[in-house]
Amino acid sequence: MASRRCLRALTQKTTPFLFRNASSLRSLTVPPFPNANASSPVFTVRASVFAQWPHLRYFSSEKKDDHSDEDDDGDEDYDDEEEDYVDDDDDDDVPVSRGKKVYTAEEKEAEAAAIGYRVVGPLQKDEDSVFKPYEPVFAVVQIGSHQFKVSNRDSIFTERLKFCEVNDKLILNKVLLLGSASQTIIGRPIVPDAAVHAVVEEHALDAKVIIFKKKRRKNYRRTKGHRQELTKLRITDIQGIEKPQNVLPEKPPKPAKKEKEKVAVTA
Repeated sequence: MASRRCLRALTQKTTPFLFRNASSLRSLTVPPFPNANASSPVFTVRASVFAQWPHLRYFSSEKKDDHSDEDDDGDEDYDDEEEDYVDDDDDDDVPVSRGKKVYTAEEKEAEAAAIGYRVVGPLQKDEDSVFKPYEPVFAVVQIGSHQFKVSNRDSIFTERLKFCEVNDKLILNKVLLLGSASQTIIGRPIVPDAAVHAVVEEHALDAKVIIFKKKRRKNYRRTKGHRQELTKLRITDIQGIEKPQNVLPEKPPKPAKKEKEKVAVTA
């Protein structure tokens, strides 16, 4: 506002000076060059001609208005950026109600085979031969994107396996390696005619993981917990490699303790 008042006062004082009679002004003549025969037409024009022209300057907008326009543009860009950011984050928070997909038997088998297992069926109560004693054989199997080194009677936790329930028998068909004390078989990438049998013991939840969410310049902070779904498997058998006989070493018999002879001591 102060600059506007100063500019207005300056224009009011200089306007009568610029528009006064041209005859009162003193014209200046420029002498010609001494060596030139004819003077240049540029220097023959009198300065009084230029004195009659008004020298007024018109400002389309003030400096303050320019800044305000720039601020408005910046605010619009800022709002667009915030709207884009809010839209991206709010999509995750809004629950989407969708019906569960119904799988056919062929689709279930194909999806389970892609993960690396096949469901055989439920475990019967009278099947005690499924759980065998320990055998000195190991295998490396792949379930989903994870690999496990397992032996008979081992327990492993994998990501939640679909299409199987507790006490279901599974066959893990992605066997990458088999080994024993006498030989090792490496697959390229899978060992043919090799399988690892397992039983689903339970579907559990992993330990809670804290997830912190924050939005810029929105005063939005949320702390949420997540527990990953897991499946516990019990390895029952490994097939595809010769199993050495599990012979327990016999313990040597303990020597009989000699009874100390009692010697009569005479007083």
